[in-house]
Amino acid sequence: MSLFLATVLLLGAQAAPTEEAVDPYTQNNANAGATAFADDAMWRAFHGREGVDRIVEAFVARNQSDPRIGDIFKGQDMVRLRRVLKEQFCYILNGGCDYSGRTMKDAHKDMGIQQADMGALVENLQAAMRAEGVDFRAQNRFLAKLAPMKRDVVER
Repeated sequence: MSLFLATVLLLGAQAAPTEEAVDPYTQNNANAGATAFADDAMWRAFHGREGVDRIVEAFVARNQSDPRIGDIFKGQDMVRLRRVLKEQFCYILNGGCDYSGRTMKDAHKDMGIQQADMGALVENLQAAMRAEGVDFRAQNRFLAKLAPMKRDVVER
């Protein structure tokens, strides 16, 4: 076996990052902070599972690299964040998923999120949706579903 092949096999054998343990909580779709759309039109507008996955990956990456809000994500469990965001978006867009995360209030407790941070998050989500080619009307309908969560996320 060549040294190159052995190195590739060893690198490929590394475990994927895993989620950190969290305190127990009751899982419920009501924790998603919004009800699901009535039909799958929005799910299709977001290009299904692959589209939502791309949007969440781009959204998280934008937030992490955004100098306005990047510090909020330092030290957070990014594996879990990506998974629950994908579940949350899928649930709300009526993609046939259940949301297993905590309530919005519990998930954002003691993070010190301010109104301006929410503005940056929305801008980053809009950019991720735009890059995926989600039409403007669908973007606005989704943002309207998410907007009431602000009261549970913003602390000051």
